[in-house]
Amino acid sequence: MKQQTTLDQPPSPGTRAHMGLEFRHLRYLVAVADAGTFTEAAERLFIAQPTLSQQIRRLEEMVGTPLLCRRRDGVQLTPAGRVLLEESRAVLSRLEHGVCRSQQAAGLGQLRLRFVLQPGLPERLAVAAAWRLRSVAAAADTEVSWVEAPLDSQFTLIRQRRADAGLGWLTPQREVLTDPLEVMSLREFEPEVWVPAATVPGQRKLIGLQELAGMDVVHGPRRASPGTYDAWLAALRAERPRFSFTDPPLPHCLPMTLAFAATASRPAAVLTGPQLAVRDQAVSSLQPVQGTYDMVRVGLERRPLTATAVLAWSADLPRHLQQVLFDTANTISAPPHPPTAAAS
Repeated sequence: MKQQTTLDQPPSPGTRAHMGLEFRHLRYLVAVADAGTFTEAAERLFIAQPTLSQQIRRLEEMVGTPLLCRRRDGVQLTPAGRVLLEESRAVLSRLEHGVCRSQQAAGLGQLRLRFVLQPGLPERLAVAAAWRLRSVAAAADTEVSWVEAPLDSQFTLIRQRRADAGLGWLTPQREVLTDPLEVMSLREFEPEVWVPAATVPGQRKLIGLQELAGMDVVHGPRRASPGTYDAWLAALRAERPRFSFTDPPLPHCLPMTLAFAATASRPAAVLTGPQLAVRDQAVSSLQPVQGTYDMVRVGLERRPLTATAVLAWSADLPRHLQQVLFDTANTISAPPHPPTAAAS
């Protein structure tokens, strides 16, 4: 007689219990993984927590193995859970795009592209990218949904299908990017470096990385751009192992940061995020200008701190959307940023 599988007995290997799996089970798993707790996930899903717990248990019974470790401080994915989470994100993303394409074919809507435009990008680059993307997408009858969030150097938001594509930074120290990402480089940028005028006698326009590491350097905060922050911190620690950045008093306010550095008890420098297009940068005169509190802008010898602006997208996007992104990246022109006080 054929053995039956019950809720109290996990299915044996080889049974086709997954035939009862529904898309809602995958959504529930993703919600719990993202929220970290059943309580918060249930609130986001607008369902009762006992119902959510029951459905996750049902999913585990269908798969035949635990997917989550339930702990006092939240939940942790098992190895099997991590695999199914990644596949769940991919399946749900393809389903969403499939529904949009069906609606478009029926004249009910447009394809939608969720795009991450990272805060703190050079203004001209961000404007050029946004304008070009809107133009190309409109011609392809595609709607762009804008997301403002930090992107790490591995583009986790895109890997996790929380966004379809984005404009962010890659650094020379980055790990090799793996599938499922497509990346197109746009341009290389470096930071503005401001130092006290008294530390660069003789109208010097360049200083070495070792000299910079010997100062207190105001830069950050890390959450604004973790990839460049960590890469540049590693480069400076190669010169001075115990080096650390000092957070600015007010993020994105360079005049306040310059005033803060100028009144420090020991020589302090200010390092902005990537702002200057490398091939176009020309260090301006070292004469202090109004509003910089006797701080002057210098360049770094051999340009050791750089980041490359890239357009990245999920490789499993529909071809129509990938073509929109490819055309956008292929035509973006990033004019050089003027050598003025920019957001740090």
